[in-house]
Amino acid sequence: MNATQGPRSAGALLLCRAEPAAVRPPAGLLREQLLLAPAGPEWSVLVPEGKPWLDDGEPVDRVVTGWATALAVAAAGWPVLALWWDRDRAGFTLASGFRRTVGYVWLADGTPVGEDEAMRTFADRLALDPVLDVQALEPLTRPDRDADAHARLVGLAAVLARTGLALPEGLSPGESADRLRSAAHARGAELLDVPGRWDAVRAELLERAGWRDAVHTVRAELDAVEGGRLGPYLRGPRARLIGAVQLAAGVPLLVWGIARRSGGWTTAGVLLVADGALGIAYDRLRGA
Repeated sequence: MNATQGPRSAGALLLCRAEPAAVRPPAGLLREQLLLAPAGPEWSVLVPEGKPWLDDGEPVDRVVTGWATALAVAAAGWPVLALWWDRDRAGFTLASGFRRTVGYVWLADGTPVGEDEAMRTFADRLALDPVLDVQALEPLTRPDRDADAHARLVGLAAVLARTGLALPEGLSPGESADRLRSAAHARGAELLDVPGRWDAVRAELLERAGWRDAVHTVRAELDAVEGGRLGPYLRGPRARLIGAVQLAAGVPLLVWGIARRSGGWTTAGVLLVADGALGIAYDRLRGA
């Protein structure tokens, strides 16, 4: 990545460890236009159609961290990795369910400014090999004159390739937002729909969804899992406690997101509030 490029060199990719069919519903709740494409047998990639970090004046890392958090909260089953970069820095943020996000940052020249513990936590949450993969990640946390921020992100993607990540041609970390969008559109125009081939699925444009869709999504998830292992957490004291915690966390997050005009954080707040409120209501209705 060239450190002399202007702010329009900023860009981002959202990597979801799930198939496109699973990513599509929660991604629609972000109220952003995103291009969705497969990125391996068990991975999907979301490419922003717009540039909210330019339009709203919010740093790209903050924007995509909000998106990743909202997606992880909505999915509650697979992690979301946001890769981001601008003229001064590059890095990643990993969101997984309601856990605290973990991230790492490099300066434009590749100088690491993150903590080694963050990289180890990253490997653990993605269930990477504790020996081989962690050893492969260690060079990313050390000074290297020949590796700029772009090279660091490419190196990170190379390690994740061991888990099946295969970014489509043209969707390379460090590229401009315009090039990423063009590459995603080209993939949708050129590939054929061949059953059983993850690499032959078309990229698709996800339209904005309304807040009512968020409520419907949460309600459907509650109904679907009541009979499973999470059933005890949907009824009784545990359900009420979890609902109260979600409300306590979601309300200030929603207010903060609205005040900052951050779509990702606002959506995360909405999902927490909706999940908490519906969880409490669900327990009362089923117990009646």
